[in-house]
Amino acid sequence: MSDNREIKNSVFSHGAPAHDPRIPSISQADAVKAEFGLDIPTELVPLPSSGKVYPPSSSLYGKETVEIRPMTAREEDILTSRALLKKGTVVTELIKSCLIDKTINTLDLLAGDRNALMVAVRITGYGPEYAAEVVCSECDAKNQQTFNLAELPIKRLEIDPVVEGQNLFEFVLPHTKKKVKFKFTTGKDEEELSLTQEKQKKLGLKTDSTVTTALQQAIISIDGIEDRSKINNFIKMMPARDSLALRNYIRQTEPGLTMKQNMTCPECGHSEEVNMPLGVSFLWPTS
Repeated sequence: MSDNREIKNSVFSHGAPAHDPRIPSISQADAVKAEFGLDIPTELVPLPSSGKVYPPSSSLYGKETVEIRPMTAREEDILTSRALLKKGTVVTELIKSCLIDKTINTLDLLAGDRNALMVAVRITGYGPEYAAEVVCSECDAKNQQTFNLAELPIKRLEIDPVVEGQNLFEFVLPHTKKKVKFKFTTGKDEEELSLTQEKQKKLGLKTDSTVTTALQQAIISIDGIEDRSKINNFIKMMPARDSLALRNYIRQTEPGLTMKQNMTCPECGHSEEVNMPLGVSFLWPTS
């Protein structure tokens, strides 16, 4: 292993107790390597956004890739943490723990970039094979489908932000002709939505506002108006044609991984492309 790799591995050390400055410090990774001969390599993960949506002050600005280290028993502790599970922050803490660059705020990451990192971390821990149950659209039969995570296509960001280094894009609504500025979902948005849904669930509230909630999160301004109450009122009265067009545009242009794979139903022989469900076994495989 090169000297450069050994320097990179020094970031594994954190939270170490105070020591005599005359004694050279050693990282956890270096200690394990010295004592057990175990060298832990790092991996470069492509960012679907290519870093185009992050400001110049961010360490993600213009970055095509991000470096991670493989999952270890320490990350398995994160996966089984009751406190993190309750807070809904397991994925955030898992990615944060495996990132080499600790200046990266995982909540600032686009959802698509987070998914790419989550899949990469999962591969380093348990391999690329992921078995999940899918339902045939033809005969409704439930089948076990094995997905190869390493072969999931990367969907790159192909549109430019309104301003360089900002998660801000434009779309003109086809019916009302209003100019909408929107953003792609971030890790912070995902966690806030998860917390809101959990609170509503505890209160016994049933909500059917998936479409309006998604639009409220995405839309930043309409014809230059940024007042949230006015935007929310417009969203509630937005013609369905405009709503569908905007949501389709966001879905089609949002960077990330294409979580789909072809499947042939063993029951009826029907072939189709199926979405990869992120079930419990994705981060907690049984074997």
